[in-house]
Amino acid sequence: MAESMDPSLLEGFQAHFNMERQAHATYFAAAIWMGERELRGFSKHFNDEARGEQQHAAKVADYLIARAQSPELQALEAPDQSWKSVLDVTCTAFLTERDVTTSLQQLLMAAEQAGDTRSTVFLETMVEAQIKAEHEAAHLLGRTKFADGQAAAVLIIDNELREGIVHPAQLE
Repeated sequence: MAESMDPSLLEGFQAHFNMERQAHATYFAAAIWMGERELRGFSKHFNDEARGEQQHAAKVADYLIARAQSPELQALEAPDQSWKSVLDVTCTAFLTERDVTTSLQQLLMAAEQAGDTRSTVFLETMVEAQIKAEHEAAHLLGRTKFADGQAAAVLIIDNELREGIVHPAQLE
């Protein structure tokens, strides 16, 4: 039989599970918005991010099931699709990643406080990957801000995203 889970920790996992699902919807809406504007690279990038968020939700669900808990599917809010610019969309993406990072870090602290080693080990790898994802979103936001709405610059970024170039420069 699986080890029981602290009720407040379980509540945090359920909330995070649904946050990942909401992030999927947000990224999918962003992919659609970019596709409608013929920005194929941005659309592909955000669609890839949507799939990643769905995989994260599935990973949390698998973990809950392994701990003999039932993942609770909550109703999702329709994502905002009233963006005015590419910059608005990339800002939403960054804020989404920031919120997911915060949620995971809080969940990790709760697992540590509850003395739940299994959850701590599970969450540590997720936090590490999430920090990288937030960094990449910040990089894209910074580049989009730098482009300042100039079509040629936005199209260069779009082409890079289409080719899968999403990582910030590394100095090591």
